[in-house]
Amino acid sequence: MPSTPSPLLTAPDPSAGPADIRLVVTDMDGTLLDDAKRIPAGLWPTLAELRRRDVLFSPASGRQYATLAEQFAGNDEGMVFIAENGTYVVRDGVELSSDPLAPSVVARLVEAVRELTARGADVGAVVCGKRSAYVERTDEAFLAEVRRYYVRHRTVTDASAVDDDVVKVALFDFGPAERTTAPALASFARTHQVVVSGEHWVDVMNPTANKGAALRRLQRDLGITPAQTLVFGDYLNDLEMLDAAEWSFAMANAHPEVLGRARHLAPSNNDNGVLRTVARLLHLPSHLGG
Repeated sequence: MPSTPSPLLTAPDPSAGPADIRLVVTDMDGTLLDDAKRIPAGLWPTLAELRRRDVLFSPASGRQYATLAEQFAGNDEGMVFIAENGTYVVRDGVELSSDPLAPSVVARLVEAVRELTARGADVGAVVCGKRSAYVERTDEAFLAEVRRYYVRHRTVTDASAVDDDVVKVALFDFGPAERTTAPALASFARTHQVVVSGEHWVDVMNPTANKGAALRRLQRDLGITPAQTLVFGDYLNDLEMLDAAEWSFAMANAHPEVLGRARHLAPSNNDNGVLRTVARLLHLPSHLGG
């Protein structure tokens, strides 16, 4: 991979036709969504056109599957949701793959967060199950952040012992997670994935779990190559999936490490970078892509 991404590609030579892309995979927050968390207006007609061309569209997010399904309700036929940072993959309501954590690990993580809180850290845990997310912290400031990403969530007295398959434990830190919460989880990083997925979020998953692993499994199952895959990302939990595509784009607003990992650069999330790039590479009609 180049140390810095190439500039945004212009449309391919019209005489050569559109790029041979069969799968479009995009992160949500900071990538497809703008900073106000809005879906771009042109997404729905773009999805219809991609479906007409037999190009699969796949949201790949740290968000909960139920949240993603709600966001794409009515437009999700055949769509593959790579949810919970690749730990839970669903198509048309059917699970394709999952990578649950051992209950003992979940219990240790919940206890670690309790200890951080006792020492004064302003942090809370979200135990992410297939059916729901579970939290112990009940203050409105924390729950407001949880609701952004987990439409199905429950407050419980003991999040370490929920009756669900837990695929991820997410920690929300009201401070800078990369400098505070993530280092505090160093003992888990020796055996598990500890990923900074946003300015305030850290996700802990099995060592085999990430968006890239889920994407490679999907490519294998569908017979789609990295050369036929277009991927967009902006943060550290997107790194592995950028490696799984030859058409890998960092958003202009991306984390420096992501900018150094992707092959190409897209306009920012606030400049409709995903749809503009898809439209250019696939020669979509001029009214699409912004």
